[in-house]
Amino acid sequence: MTKNFLTRCLFLLALAMAVIACQKEEKKRIPMPTTDLSKVSLMPKPLKTVPTHSAFALDQFTAIYTAKGDTGFEQVGKFLSKKLKSKIDLEIPVNQATSNTVERIIYINQSDSVKLGTPEAYQLYINQDSIILNANTAEGAFRGIQTLRQLVPETSNDTLAEQSIWPVPTGKITDSPNFAYRGSMLDVARHFFSVEDVKKYIDLLSYYKINVLHLHLSDDQGWRIEIKSWPKLTEVGGSTEVGGEAGGFYTQEDYKEIVRYAAERYMTIIPEIDMPGHTNAASVSYPFLNGNGKMPKLYEGTHVGFSTFDTRKDTVYAFVDDVVREISAITSGPYFHIGGDESHVTKKKDYIYFVNKVEKIVQKYGKRMIGWDEVAIADIDSTSISHWWSSEKNAKKAVEKGMQIIISPAKKAYLDMSYDSLSKHGLHWAAYIPVDTAYVWSPEEYGEIPLEHILGVEAPLWSETISNIDELEYLAFPRVIGYSELSWSIPKNRDWEDYKIRLADQAPFLDRMNVKYYPSPLIDWKKSKFSYEKIDKD
Repeated sequence: MTKNFLTRCLFLLALAMAVIACQKEEKKRIPMPTTDLSKVSLMPKPLKTVPTHSAFALDQFTAIYTAKGDTGFEQVGKFLSKKLKSKIDLEIPVNQATSNTVERIIYINQSDSVKLGTPEAYQLYINQDSIILNANTAEGAFRGIQTLRQLVPETSNDTLAEQSIWPVPTGKITDSPNFAYRGSMLDVARHFFSVEDVKKYIDLLSYYKINVLHLHLSDDQGWRIEIKSWPKLTEVGGSTEVGGEAGGFYTQEDYKEIVRYAAERYMTIIPEIDMPGHTNAASVSYPFLNGNGKMPKLYEGTHVGFSTFDTRKDTVYAFVDDVVREISAITSGPYFHIGGDESHVTKKKDYIYFVNKVEKIVQKYGKRMIGWDEVAIADIDSTSISHWWSSEKNAKKAVEKGMQIIISPAKKAYLDMSYDSLSKHGLHWAAYIPVDTAYVWSPEEYGEIPLEHILGVEAPLWSETISNIDELEYLAFPRVIGYSELSWSIPKNRDWEDYKIRLADQAPFLDRMNVKYYPSPLIDWKKSKFSYEKIDKD
């Protein structure tokens, strides 16, 4: 323990004593039921949990206090208060002056402990009268309150006192992520998804401690982000989607709102502009970009590999420079994804030439380049990142260059793969991926990539077969919860028999959030006051 930590704890103790001293009459401690913290279905599973077999009485006499001097901690406290209000309809004040109605406190503390070795690490100390959340950063505190939200029961116990009480199991949780990068990708190019749809997905992902949302913003079927210096990209290229619907696009203000909303949840948005292949929507908007020798037309199908930029035209790189510049200026995160996959009609030497030049453009605007695993054949440097989806050979080539790898094997991690032959949505060109197959594998050992080269795990969701948020949720949930655990929890804490029980207990949250998840028959889903069948018909 550091001196600073002890000082804060003494302050907390003094605060609690002052609260008790100012009561109009002495309050007796409410006898709480025996609860076992280690039996709560936390997702993803924390690093270490030590139960003390009692409970914190969360009720109308509870208040939240946060560390002073760092506004991020107060915002985390307010976020927690808002989410608890939504879940149990209880107003919990944040950093309000002490009154004689406060009997128990939740304290979100900015620690300087060296034991919290990563920015997202946190500790939860839950006692009968206080909950102390320690984190060195507001980001770590935010991850901690996701755990605390899961510890609060859906329903109150009305037999313990005159007021309703939600018993929170006591004990200590020590937690930190296995990988710093824990992501999902959403393809908004094949089918467009609104800002509100993306926000809902962000909310669901952040609840499970996923910290990256990769947006696939362009493809043959659509261009989905406004580029002010090239307006036809959205006027023409954004006008359609798979199946011939109207398409759509994000204005730069829309995109900035998505970035802002994600940042409030400590989530990084990664923009992807796929090139030099998957570029028909751009080429039909500005035909000089086209390099496949055919007259480009709007495309509403799902075939791949037929499009390419003309990689030997200087004007193509002027275009790419403008696109990267405009998007980078409104993207707070450190990454820019250039795609680079399935560029089958681009000659190999032209592909290498293109990727080499675009890497320099991305770096020019202060971003770190990510590309699908094919980019490893180019002469790129070790700061760029290989996104392994298909070729183990390419992944190992990236390692030889000293690059980091994002693990997204299609036959294990693609959310657009069907669960089985009866699935309503999805494809199966890579594999059928039922809920157990999605979970029972180890990213740390996949393809024998050295651990020090693995940046993290991402679960991509391509949208050829889905066109609305309900269908998105059907393919993403519950499998994306498993990917959150594969990327957050250490291998020895991951076990299918234990996981499927904890997954079953996610049903009340998913139902309350109106998530149209796939109710896999492999899981004995917990019943709740929310009816999945009813919601599914609405």
